[in-house]
Amino acid sequence: MDTDCECIVIGAGVVGLAIAAKLAAAGRDVLVLEGEAHFGTITSARNSEVIHAGIYYPAGSLKARLCVEGRDALYRYCADHQIEHAQCGKLIVATSTSQLEQLESIQQRALVNGVSDIRLLAAEEAMSMEPQLKCLGALHSPSTGIIDTHGLMLSLLGEGERFGAALATHSPVASMSHDVASGVYTVNVVGENAMSLTTRHVINAAGHGACALAAPLLASTSQAKVTPVLSKGNYFRLSGKAPFSRLIYPVPEQGGLGVHITIDLGGQARFGPDVEPVNEENYSVDPARSAGFYAAVREYWPGLPDDSLAPDYAGIRPKIEVDGELYTDFMIQSPADHGMPGLINLFGVESPGLTACLAIADDVHRLMPD
Repeated sequence: MDTDCECIVIGAGVVGLAIAAKLAAAGRDVLVLEGEAHFGTITSARNSEVIHAGIYYPAGSLKARLCVEGRDALYRYCADHQIEHAQCGKLIVATSTSQLEQLESIQQRALVNGVSDIRLLAAEEAMSMEPQLKCLGALHSPSTGIIDTHGLMLSLLGEGERFGAALATHSPVASMSHDVASGVYTVNVVGENAMSLTTRHVINAAGHGACALAAPLLASTSQAKVTPVLSKGNYFRLSGKAPFSRLIYPVPEQGGLGVHITIDLGGQARFGPDVEPVNEENYSVDPARSAGFYAAVREYWPGLPDDSLAPDYAGIRPKIEVDGELYTDFMIQSPADHGMPGLINLFGVESPGLTACLAIADDVHRLMPD
């Protein structure tokens, strides 16, 4: 049975675009469907734009492996394709004696994950590197960096199109169905570009919508129930000059990496994200949340001036639960998992998804049949 397209990638965030570029370069016929007016306007445009080193993740997890592989691949890609980035490094700082013990645990986890350049610093050395910093000790990660995410996505789209991939925006996917006899999937697009497309391969990289799209297809399988959990992160920008030359992170907190300072490629400093559980997508930033930011930031930067933080933007982490329990790793479901040929689902691709995007694309490519 003929189909409209060999492969359909649902979602044109940084991960979907990386997958499309990889598959197209391998000779696949690829169509990317994106519900928004432009690529990468939701999760991929609402993060810290950090190239993570691979420090925090449990040994043997997908996040640990794909972050380290993806970090190295991303730095190479940026150099080869002139993507603006900076390997500025970061300090993870302890502001209490209990956090000093946590720094040692974080260092050991990083070393197990293959982050070999991480180094424990005494307070004096850390504060000499960043004179406005206050801490009792720190970890220095020189392989952490920042990146122009939009430039990266534009390049990935261009790479995909160079090998024949196509992007259709204003094309939200409402549902999918599978014909067992033929092995063909029908992907139903609604809205101004309403249509039904047939394909033998679906890569579901729909971010917040990935679970809902996959649920009807997985209902007849033995797969555990995967549901989305929305965790909002708010950012505030700093008026005035950035106080640090490196990224500064506190010791991680429950649900996130704590309110940290990142510096963009234009030299603007921002703080965030915090952790705000939400029931629906809402990207407004409540100015009143700045009170918590001032308190958190002054733990490591006492010199933060009053009235210097302004609401910037918010993002929502696409976390997931499996059978009602929070699942903290990436989940890449292949036919070997659910028994449905041609379907690959990507669930829970939160941070470090940006860093890992090229490595995720490699994994998806390896899961595709010849």
